[in-house]
Amino acid sequence: MKLKFGRCTRRSTCLATFVTYVAMLPLANLVAQQTDQWTKARRELVELIAEGVKDPRVLQAVAATERHLFVPIDQQQNAYFDMSLPIGGGVTISPPYVVAFMTEQLDPRPTDRVLEIGTGSGYQAAILSPLVSEVYTIEIIEDLGNEAAERLKRLGYENVHVRVGDGFQGWPEHAPFDKIIVTCSPENIPQPLIDQLKEGGKMLIPLGSRYQQSLCLVTKENGKLERRVLESTFFVPMTGRAEEVRNAKVDDGVPVLANGSFELLKEESVPANWYYLRQAQIVSDRESPDGAMYLKLVNATHGRVAQVLQAVGLDGRRFKDLEVSVTARASDIVLPEDDSFSGIDIRFYDEQRRQVGAAKFGPWLGKTSWAEYSTRFAVPQEARLLMISVGLYGATGELDIDNIRMSAKKNGPKGPFD
Repeated sequence: MKLKFGRCTRRSTCLATFVTYVAMLPLANLVAQQTDQWTKARRELVELIAEGVKDPRVLQAVAATERHLFVPIDQQQNAYFDMSLPIGGGVTISPPYVVAFMTEQLDPRPTDRVLEIGTGSGYQAAILSPLVSEVYTIEIIEDLGNEAAERLKRLGYENVHVRVGDGFQGWPEHAPFDKIIVTCSPENIPQPLIDQLKEGGKMLIPLGSRYQQSLCLVTKENGKLERRVLESTFFVPMTGRAEEVRNAKVDDGVPVLANGSFELLKEESVPANWYYLRQAQIVSDRESPDGAMYLKLVNATHGRVAQVLQAVGLDGRRFKDLEVSVTARASDIVLPEDDSFSGIDIRFYDEQRRQVGAAKFGPWLGKTSWAEYSTRFAVPQEARLLMISVGLYGATGELDIDNIRMSAKKNGPKGPFD
């Protein structure tokens, strides 16, 4: 099964913006209009994620869950975009599509008792609540966990039980669990979670390094784990013991882009190391500019997205410039609206996962032959992470990409490119 991820690029289609005259309306009318806007935004979000998530129970849970109440006030205007959002403490709330997809893969049943390892919002637990018997959620950030507990109680999620602590340890006094879902990433499956999973039970967990992970569906049979990799992905690393015992000690401050020539495949037509795929596939062609394969992105509908994405560590205290090179080819690419784009989009984030800068490389338009392009961006000093995405954002046509390269220039008068 191919996992497709995406983000809505038309804010006006996700959430209408109030104009200034609403301040003059009676308070009751204003509240009613705002409620209508949230409802409309959730309905449109469900239409978006229904392209890949088919379980009607899961879609109904997404439609009924007020995601804007699970994010900080300054992020509420972004709540129904299919994107992750910072919630404080260096962690994020997962994109709605990711939450819905993971919930569907877990195959929740009305009799299930589910353990959820969260990062602090309570949103995943809220989605699970109407689908299962009991949800036991461990939030790993203390202040966020306390806020999530109060929020879930206030909103009436009576079958959700919240604990603040190290998700590595699980919740032994309520074990065993029929299902376990983990929304932060350890390097390997923590043993307490294995012990607390019921025989025949399922666990959904992202595993891997800090920036290269695989979403795995694990089934416990005869005391042993059977693992199936669903897709490459990116989640916030787990805190506590699971993070301390990582074997891979990498220098996350040096930007290293993986599989930039798309020669490595996760499965047929799906590139390794890249995730949040949408209308994207690998093409094998002996005339490929670099190696035997390249990435093809195709979009025929104005406003839709075709993309791939990857997270890369980058320490802005050590590097002042980022150079990005790529070989690209365009075919009938049209930008139908002012905020459409075709090319490379880079976002810089600080330690708290707050965006501290952005840059674009493109757009590529019309019809072109294969050609190499290069540019350089200034790196914000606060940056600790960058997200690089390549695609058609609302633009129509075909964009072929190969041989993406990245290098950073050290701070200092004559620092070489690494």
